[in-house]
Amino acid sequence: MPDDLEDLRRRLLEAALTHAVFDGWSPLLLRRAAADIDVSQAEAENTFPRGARDLLEYFSSETDRAMLDALEQADLESLKVRERVSLAVQTRLDLLLPHREAVRRGLSFLALPQNAALGTQLLWRTADAIWWAAGDSATDHNYYSKRTLLVGVYSSTLLVWLDDQSEEQSDSKAFLERRIDGALKIGFRFGASINRLLDLPDQLCGGLGRRRPLRRRSV
Repeated sequence: MPDDLEDLRRRLLEAALTHAVFDGWSPLLLRRAAADIDVSQAEAENTFPRGARDLLEYFSSETDRAMLDALEQADLESLKVRERVSLAVQTRLDLLLPHREAVRRGLSFLALPQNAALGTQLLWRTADAIWWAAGDSATDHNYYSKRTLLVGVYSSTLLVWLDDQSEEQSDSKAFLERRIDGALKIGFRFGASINRLLDLPDQLCGGLGRRRPLRRRSV
Protein backbone atom coordinates (compact mmCIF):
# COMPACT_ATOMS: atom_id res chain seq x y z
CA MET A 1 0.00 0.00 0.00
CA PRO A 2 2.73 2.57 0.78
CA ASP A 3 4.31 1.82 -2.60
CA ASP A 4 0.95 2.43 -4.29
CA LEU A 5 0.60 5.75 -2.50
CA GLU A 6 4.10 6.82 -3.49
CA ASP A 7 3.40 5.86 -7.09
CA LEU A 8 0.23 7.96 -7.02
CA ARG A 9 2.12 10.94 -5.60
CA ARG A 10 4.69 10.75 -8.35
CA ARG A 11 2.09 10.39 -11.10
CA LEU A 12 0.14 13.37 -9.80
CA LEU A 13 3.30 15.44 -9.55
CA GLU A 14 4.37 14.56 -13.09
CA ALA A 15 0.97 15.61 -14.43
CA ALA A 16 0.94 18.75 -12.28
CA LEU A 17 4.33 19.90 -13.55
CA THR A 18 2.94 20.01 -17.09
CA HIS A 19 0.07 22.28 -16.06
CA ALA A 20 2.17 24.42 -13.71
CA VAL A 21 4.16 25.69 -16.68
CA PHE A 22 1.05 27.42 -18.07
CA ASP A 23 -1.29 27.86 -15.10
CA GLY A 24 1.12 28.24 -12.20
CA TRP A 25 0.69 26.48 -8.86
CA SER A 26 -2.98 27.35 -8.64
CA PRO A 27 -5.89 25.80 -6.71
CA LEU A 28 -6.92 24.10 -9.97
CA LEU A 29 -3.58 22.37 -10.42
CA LEU A 30 -4.38 19.23 -8.43
CA ARG A 31 -7.77 18.84 -10.10
CA ARG A 32 -6.25 19.01 -13.57
CA ALA A 33 -3.46 16.62 -12.66
CA ALA A 34 -5.98 14.13 -11.28
CA ALA A 35 -8.06 14.32 -14.47
CA ASP A 36 -4.98 13.65 -16.58
CA ILE A 37 -4.25 10.35 -14.83
CA ASP A 38 -7.90 9.32 -14.30
CA VAL A 39 -7.85 9.67 -10.52
CA SER A 40 -10.87 10.92 -8.59
CA GLN A 41 -10.73 14.37 -7.06
CA ALA A 42 -11.33 12.87 -3.62
CA GLU A 43 -8.36 10.50 -3.98
CA ALA A 44 -6.13 13.32 -5.20
CA GLU A 45 -7.13 15.54 -2.27
CA ASN A 46 -6.45 12.72 0.18
CA THR A 47 -2.98 12.38 -1.34
CA PHE A 48 -2.19 16.13 -1.29
CA PRO A 49 -4.62 17.70 1.21
CA ARG A 50 -3.20 21.22 0.79
CA GLY A 51 -3.26 21.05 -2.98
CA ALA A 52 -0.57 23.05 -4.76
CA ARG A 53 1.35 23.67 -1.52
CA ASP A 54 1.74 19.95 -0.92
CA LEU A 55 2.57 19.29 -4.56
CA LEU A 56 5.30 21.93 -4.54
CA GLU A 57 6.73 20.66 -1.26
CA TYR A 58 6.79 17.13 -2.65
CA PHE A 59 8.46 18.36 -5.85
CA SER A 60 11.21 19.97 -3.78
CA SER A 61 11.74 16.92 -1.57
CA GLU A 62 11.85 14.58 -4.56
CA THR A 63 14.42 16.82 -6.25
CA ASP A 64 16.51 16.77 -3.06
CA ARG A 65 16.25 12.99 -3.01
CA ALA A 66 17.26 12.66 -6.66
CA MET A 67 20.20 14.99 -6.02
CA LEU A 68 21.39 12.80 -3.14
CA ASP A 69 21.00 9.67 -5.25
CA ALA A 70 23.11 11.22 -8.02
CA LEU A 71 25.77 12.35 -5.56
CA GLU A 72 26.06 8.82 -4.19
CA GLN A 73 27.37 7.84 -7.62
CA ALA A 74 30.02 10.58 -7.60
CA ASP A 75 33.52 10.27 -6.17
CA LEU A 76 32.99 12.85 -3.46
CA GLU A 77 35.90 11.59 -1.40
CA SER A 78 38.34 12.90 -3.99
CA LEU A 79 36.81 16.41 -3.87
CA LYS A 80 37.32 19.26 -1.45
CA VAL A 81 34.29 20.25 0.59
CA ARG A 82 33.90 23.41 -1.48
CA GLU A 83 33.85 21.30 -4.66
CA ARG A 84 31.30 18.91 -3.16
CA VAL A 85 28.95 21.78 -2.36
CA SER A 86 29.36 23.22 -5.84
CA LEU A 87 28.70 19.83 -7.44
CA ALA A 88 25.59 19.32 -5.31
CA VAL A 89 24.10 22.68 -6.23
CA GLN A 90 24.84 22.14 -9.91
CA THR A 91 23.42 18.62 -9.78
CA ARG A 92 20.18 19.92 -8.34
CA LEU A 93 19.90 22.62 -10.99
CA ASP A 94 20.54 20.04 -13.72
CA LEU A 95 17.69 17.94 -12.34
CA LEU A 96 15.39 20.97 -12.43
CA LEU A 97 16.31 21.94 -15.99
CA PRO A 98 13.45 20.04 -17.70
CA HIS A 99 11.04 21.88 -15.38
CA ARG A 100 12.55 25.37 -15.41
CA GLU A 101 9.28 27.17 -16.17
CA ALA A 102 7.43 25.21 -13.49
CA VAL A 103 10.20 26.23 -11.07
CA ARG A 104 9.77 29.87 -12.09
CA ARG A 105 6.05 29.69 -11.42
CA GLY A 106 6.77 27.90 -8.15
CA LEU A 107 8.99 30.77 -6.97
CA SER A 108 6.17 33.21 -7.74
CA PHE A 109 3.84 31.04 -5.67
CA LEU A 110 6.29 30.91 -2.75
CA ALA A 111 6.79 34.69 -2.92
CA LEU A 112 3.19 35.22 -1.80
CA PRO A 113 3.04 36.26 1.89
CA GLN A 114 1.00 33.22 2.90
CA ASN A 115 3.58 30.87 1.34
CA ALA A 116 6.78 32.61 2.44
CA ALA A 117 7.33 30.31 5.43
CA LEU A 118 7.08 27.24 3.20
CA GLY A 119 9.62 28.74 0.81
CA THR A 120 12.06 29.32 3.67
CA GLN A 121 11.62 25.75 4.91
CA LEU A 122 12.21 24.26 1.47
CA LEU A 123 15.39 26.30 0.98
CA TRP A 124 16.66 25.25 4.40
CA ARG A 125 15.98 21.58 3.72
CA THR A 126 17.84 21.76 0.43
CA ALA A 127 20.83 23.47 2.06
CA ASP A 128 20.78 20.87 4.82
CA ALA A 129 20.73 18.01 2.30
CA ILE A 130 23.65 19.52 0.40
CA TRP A 131 25.77 19.91 3.52
CA TRP A 132 25.07 16.35 4.68
CA ALA A 133 26.05 15.08 1.23
CA ALA A 134 29.23 17.13 1.45
CA GLY A 135 30.12 15.32 4.66
CA ASP A 136 29.27 18.04 7.16
CA SER A 137 28.13 16.77 10.55
CA ALA A 138 28.37 19.97 12.57
CA THR A 139 26.06 20.18 15.57
CA ASP A 140 27.19 23.52 17.04
CA HIS A 141 26.71 27.07 15.77
CA ASN A 142 28.48 26.09 12.53
CA TYR A 143 25.41 24.02 11.64
CA TYR A 144 23.30 27.16 11.26
CA SER A 145 25.97 29.44 9.82
CA LYS A 146 26.92 27.01 7.04
CA ARG A 147 23.34 26.38 6.01
CA THR A 148 22.33 30.02 6.18
CA LEU A 149 25.22 31.02 3.93
CA LEU A 150 24.35 28.21 1.51
CA VAL A 151 20.71 29.30 1.38
CA GLY A 152 21.96 32.64 0.09
CA VAL A 153 24.27 31.00 -2.43
CA TYR A 154 21.64 28.59 -3.74
CA SER A 155 18.73 31.05 -3.91
CA SER A 156 20.72 33.73 -5.75
CA THR A 157 22.17 31.17 -8.17
CA LEU A 158 18.69 29.79 -8.82
CA LEU A 159 17.46 33.23 -9.88
CA VAL A 160 20.36 33.65 -12.30
CA TRP A 161 19.86 30.11 -13.61
CA LEU A 162 16.20 30.74 -14.43
CA ASP A 163 17.14 33.25 -17.13
CA ASP A 164 20.43 31.71 -18.19
CA GLN A 165 20.44 31.21 -21.96
CA SER A 166 24.19 30.56 -22.22
CA GLU A 167 25.51 27.29 -23.57
CA GLU A 168 25.21 24.56 -20.94
CA GLN A 169 24.25 27.26 -18.43
CA SER A 170 27.84 28.43 -18.24
CA ASP A 171 26.84 31.86 -16.91
CA SER A 172 25.00 30.49 -13.89
CA LYS A 173 27.81 28.00 -13.25
CA ALA A 174 30.33 30.84 -13.17
CA PHE A 175 28.00 32.83 -10.93
CA LEU A 176 27.73 29.87 -8.55
CA GLU A 177 31.50 29.63 -8.23
CA ARG A 178 31.75 33.35 -7.46
CA ARG A 179 29.00 33.13 -4.86
CA ILE A 180 30.66 30.17 -3.15
CA ASP A 181 33.96 32.03 -3.08
CA GLY A 182 32.22 35.04 -1.57
CA ALA A 183 30.49 32.92 1.07
CA LEU A 184 33.80 31.32 2.03
CA LYS A 185 35.40 34.73 2.46
CA ILE A 186 32.54 35.91 4.63
CA GLY A 187 32.71 32.76 6.74
CA PHE A 188 36.44 33.13 7.20
CA ARG A 189 36.58 36.87 7.84
CA PHE A 190 33.55 37.24 10.04
CA GLY A 191 33.14 33.68 11.23
CA ALA A 192 33.06 34.28 14.96
CA SER A 193 30.53 37.11 14.89
CA ILE A 194 28.36 35.42 12.24
CA ASN A 195 28.32 32.18 14.22
CA ARG A 196 27.08 33.99 17.31
CA LEU A 197 24.43 35.77 15.27
CA LEU A 198 23.26 32.58 13.61
CA ASP A 199 23.31 30.43 16.74
CA LEU A 200 19.52 30.30 16.73
CA PRO A 201 17.20 27.92 18.58
CA ASP A 202 15.51 25.29 16.46
CA GLN A 203 12.08 26.89 16.74
CA LEU A 204 13.28 29.99 14.87
CA CYS A 205 14.21 27.84 11.89
CA GLY A 206 10.71 26.49 11.34
CA GLY A 207 11.31 23.43 13.49
CA LEU A 208 13.76 22.05 10.96
CA GLY A 209 16.73 21.94 13.30
CA ARG A 210 19.42 19.36 12.88
CA ARG A 211 17.75 16.78 10.71
CA ARG A 212 19.20 14.34 8.26
CA PRO A 213 17.93 14.84 4.72
CA LEU A 214 15.66 12.47 2.85
CA ARG A 215 17.41 9.37 1.69
CA ARG A 216 16.68 7.04 -1.17
CA ARG A 217 13.90 4.59 -0.52
CA SER A 218 14.61 0.89 -0.93
CA VAL A 219 12.62 -0.79 -3.66
